[in-house]
Amino acid sequence: MLDFPDAPDVAETGSTFAENAVLKAEAASRRLKRPVIADDSGLVVDALGGRPGVHSARYAGEDKNDARNIAKLLRELDGVPMEQRTARFHCALAVAIPGRPTAVVEATCDGYIAEVPRGEGGFGYDPIFYLPERGKTMAELAPEEKNQISHRAKALTKLDEQWEEIVGGKGRTE
Repeated sequence: MLDFPDAPDVAETGSTFAENAVLKAEAASRRLKRPVIADDSGLVVDALGGRPGVHSARYAGEDKNDARNIAKLLRELDGVPMEQRTARFHCALAVAIPGRPTAVVEATCDGYIAEVPRGEGGFGYDPIFYLPERGKTMAELAPEEKNQISHRAKALTKLDEQWEEIVGGKGRTE
């Protein structure tokens, strides 16, 4: 939104990532009168019943503080064994084009919640999102590696695969 200071600040009132992405894309598209792609992403932790989910950015408060979000999540998982700390990053991308149905693609990246933060890269929950097949947290990956396997990379690949259908006016929701 930095490139479009006139874009509206949209309240994320949806109960799913897809609903929030659609709210943001459609509001911005109406205001800007142009096509818009909007993202809503977050972390889903199975042992916490899906939390933090759509509240990922503000999990520990409205100030969107990554360190506090991580600390709260780790406190809630204290004593939970690693095999029960399954989680996924979830990304929903919505494409709103004036006069056409809004299309949504979604993708996930599966992993576990580590017991302690590791790594300096990335942002958000990356230091505690452990990828067993890589033996690293998301924050320990090189940016190039993360950009190949992340939930956003997978969603962008889906969007690319469906682009012709979407811009042709046959938007669909997955």
